[in-house]
Parts: sequence; C-alpha cells; structure tokens
Amino acid sequence: MRMETKLAQIGTKKERKTGAINFPVYFATAYEHVGGVSTGFDYTRTANPTRQVLEESIARLEGGDAGFACSSGMAAIQTVMGLFSQGDHLIVSLDLYGGTYRLFEQLLTRYGLQFSYVDLRDLEAVEQAIRPNTKALFIETPTNPLMHVVDLVQVCQIAKQYQLLSIVDNTFMTPYLQQPLKLGADIVIHSATKYLGGHNDVLAGLIVTKGNELSERLLFLHNSIGSTLSPMDSWLLMRGMKTLALRMEKHQENARCLAEYLSQHPLVDEVFYPALDSRGIAILSEQANGFGGMLSFRVKDKRYIQSLLQNLKIITFAESLGGVESLITYPATQTHADVPEEIRLKVGVCDRLLRVSVGIEHVEDLKQDIENAFRSVEK
Repeated sequence: MRMETKLAQIGTKKERKTGAINFPVYFATAYEHVGGVSTGFDYTRTANPTRQVLEESIARLEGGDAGFACSSGMAAIQTVMGLFSQGDHLIVSLDLYGGTYRLFEQLLTRYGLQFSYVDLRDLEAVEQAIRPNTKALFIETPTNPLMHVVDLVQVCQIAKQYQLLSIVDNTFMTPYLQQPLKLGADIVIHSATKYLGGHNDVLAGLIVTKGNELSERLLFLHNSIGSTLSPMDSWLLMRGMKTLALRMEKHQENARCLAEYLSQHPLVDEVFYPALDSRGIAILSEQANGFGGMLSFRVKDKRYIQSLLQNLKIITFAESLGGVESLITYPATQTHADVPEEIRLKVGVCDRLLRVSVGIEHVEDLKQDIENAFRSVEK
C-alpha cells in the first residue's frame, strides 16, 4: 500500500469481534488470564490494545520492526538514551532543539554521558569528532530552527563504518516525507505532539527501531521506565495521523509560498527553508519527498520583533509546531531559552530569528497577516 492508504487505514479491520472501523479505546489497566493463560495483555504499562495498534502503525509507516508510544517527545528521547551507559559519548546535531539540548546538558551529563555538537553536514567534521567511547549519532534533519539538511545516507554510512547507532529525530518531516530507517538509520524518534497529531490537542512521542536485538532492548526500556502513552492519547494520535498526507501537502505548499514572499521582503535579512537552498534541494530530492511546513527567518533589526509579534492577527505567537493553525515562535526566549546565549549565538539562533510553523490556512491570508504586522514596524 502507498503511504496515503496506510495512513487512512490506521486502526481499520483491527477490531474483528465487533467490526468497529474506528479502533476502540481500552482503558483497562489489568487483564484477566483466561483459563490461567495470558491473552498477551497483562498490565497496561507493558501492553495496551489501543497503544499497540498505534505502535504497529508507526513501525509500518517508518519501515521499522517495532514501534513504541511514549508520553511525550522528550520521553521518547529519554527512553532511547537508556541505551547508553556512564562514559558513553554521542555526536549531536549542532543546531538542535533547545529542549533536547537541555535534557542532554542539564540532566544526562550528570549521569556521565558526553555530548559533542557538530554540523553534521560536514562529513569530515563528523569523523573527526568520533572518539573511542563514541556510541551514537543523534541527528535532526532539517534542524530546529535553522532548517539545515543532513545527508542521511552518508552520515548513516559513517555510523555503520564506526559501529555507531544512528538516531534520527524525524519530527519535522514525518514518515510521509522522509523515512530515515530506509536510508540507513537505526532508530527514529518523533515528537508526535506535532505533525503526527496535527491539531495541538495531544502530547505524545514515538520511537521506531530497526532490527530485533535493538527492538528488544527498547521494549525493555519502554516497559521498565514506564514512559508509555495513555490509551486515550493513543487513540487521539491515530485519529490525527489519518489525515497526515492531506495536511503535509498543504503545510509545505503554504510554507514554500511564504518562504518566497519573505525572501523578497525589505525588512527580512535571511530565510531558512530547504526549498530555497540549492544544496538543500539536491539532498532532499534524494532522501525526501518534499520540504515540510517549517521555516525560519531573520529580520534586519531585533527591534522589529516585539511589534511584529504583537500585530499578527491570524498567526499565533505560541511555542509549538505542526498543528493546522499557523504558529510563530521566538527561539531566543522560547524553544532555546535554556541554551546559554554564547552557544545559542554561535550556532546561529540570534535575537533576530523567528520560526514559523506554517498551517493549512489560505496562504494569501497568511502573507497579508505578516504584511500588516510589518507595516506596524515601519510606522
């Protein structure tokens, strides 16, 4: 089946007793051992019928062997970090989501993990960063918020050459546009709160693994840590995923148009969107089916920021992404507030940078909204 069909059919023909098209929510925390034999469901932290359908679905969509649904995207990352031990070293995308940086630097370093932040577009720099105790690469592509595109095939080949795990955060692209496991990655992570849920109404994370041994290790961690997604949130997430194909097409169509508009605006200094970057296009044409719905841009003067944000009427100033509604974020005070200013500025997340999650509204309304807000700046 093609991706659109797989998405629309999530949960269908799974409830055979009643024939329910929409797979039901199983709220039970405990399950009877009928005739003294387990049904395969014993305790809901270990397995739940609703969550299981979601986990099987994301594994199928990503081309993996096992899926794990977690209580948030950060819970998914924390669960994967359970694979590593004190003294282990990971190479991480330089331009990284601030929440991931906070987890790595303010918590996991206390338990002895080590992290190096590298521009993973520079393959030579990746190899130079490898140490005897390096265990994995943690990759965002496109990165958050500067939309840097990593050549996953080559980076994952380096990982395999040095017997390292390759972990890819695929939140921005989703399996509809990019499937890292098919490009050589070992683990895929999603903040499913974002595009997969798609409606700003469910908090969730997903993990997909390739290979039986790795899947068994994650199964142990998922159950032992207890970072599991509730049945109701599993159901909400599946409902959102059914329309992912339709939404992503509109998201990226709007984003492309908005990026072109912003690139011509006299008050905008720089736009970050892969479709506008010749190098990005070359990489994405081989590994992905589009450019996604996220973009960032720098205004020419940071004094524009407050007036611009206050005068938007359609686009909402809020700290998330991936929903049907357009949201704008100021990384310096929101997503990357916990990154030390010196490091934040060094990687390019400056005080003039804004990030936009482009929704599915009519693009001309979005352009007019930004234009009106810019006029308030000029006044």
